[in-house]
Amino acid sequence: MANETKKRIANIFTELADAIETGQFGDKPRIALTLPGSEHGSQELVKGAEIAVEKYPNIDVVLLGSGVETDLELIDCKTLAEAHDRMDEMLTNGDVAGAVTLHYSFPIGVSTVGKVITPAVGKEMLLSTTTGTSATKRVASMVKNAAYGLAVARALGEKKPSLGILNIEGARLVEQKLLQLDENGYSINFAESARKDGGAVMRGNDLLLGTPDIMVTDTLTGNMLMKMFSAFTTGGGYEASGYGYGPGVGENFDKLICIISRASGAPVIANAMKFAADAARGDLKGKIAQELKKARKAGLDKILNELEDKKKNKDTKDNIIAPPVKTVTEEIPGIDILNMDEAKNSLWQEDIYAETGMGCTGPVILVAEEDVDRAREILRVGNYISKTGSGGTC
Repeated sequence: MANETKKRIANIFTELADAIETGQFGDKPRIALTLPGSEHGSQELVKGAEIAVEKYPNIDVVLLGSGVETDLELIDCKTLAEAHDRMDEMLTNGDVAGAVTLHYSFPIGVSTVGKVITPAVGKEMLLSTTTGTSATKRVASMVKNAAYGLAVARALGEKKPSLGILNIEGARLVEQKLLQLDENGYSINFAESARKDGGAVMRGNDLLLGTPDIMVTDTLTGNMLMKMFSAFTTGGGYEASGYGYGPGVGENFDKLICIISRASGAPVIANAMKFAADAARGDLKGKIAQELKKARKAGLDKILNELEDKKKNKDTKDNIIAPPVKTVTEEIPGIDILNMDEAKNSLWQEDIYAETGMGCTGPVILVAEEDVDRAREILRVGNYISKTGSGGTC
């Protein structure tokens, strides 16, 4: 018994000495990388894996492919489909903690949270999301994307990540729903736009600056942004910057799979493998479950159901008669484009003349100066604008 104790102590000191020498502490996740399918050839992916091993000694790598030269462990797979089958098997059996691949089909409800390096100040920023789909409706998917982004940020060690909503169609409605969750106890640290008028709805400037730690958007927009951030210095053919399209996140999805593209180059491959290893060490699966549990406690399911019901049962109110026309000079921003006509009609019902318009930061409701305060209150009560809604300068 004494000899066993001495042996364990000796092993501990050996591991500690190795960690001090390499500067790497903690677990050493084994990450699989599939090689077939790259526009730059399999050897480019091998180069990325070799950079990862050299740069991040606390990552163990196994390659799934063929016809390459490397000293790294290589399992023979001739096609991407064959590599995916082997990858899924290894993930299921626990032979690897995570994987990096391309062209993987996630089920509905699962989408990826990518990470970019913003050009203005070199800050890392999560894009939630970049591939897959969290839900079939944009607003519902973006609400879920917020929770997914927070889960990934917490897995990466962020204690209080800031969250912003990209100013695209549906953003104002997403903001309202996230504010409801926040008020109900699902704490969200909303970012403030770097632009003069502030607010949690982010402008293009905020993308370049990396204003929030997490930028919430829809998948198609996020995918486009990922490609722009990754390849803007190379002319588009070679993704040289960032950490790839990130891990697939979704309820009951139990595999850690990070996505790259056919255009991803060796630097991105290396960073994607670090992303996968960090997510494994940070227990991403557990963080997803925790995040969704907290969001549901604050009414996530109810909000998602309301969004679906509103879509199904939307009343166009074509029979509403407009009040007498007035000169409208005051803008009320913060209206989602999907709700513009409905918001206008809600004011007409209260005998307030209003028109719809498009300001430089998005849709607006136009009313007369004497009606603006009452109109704002009606729109707030109807959840057409948020209590902290902002908007103003371009």
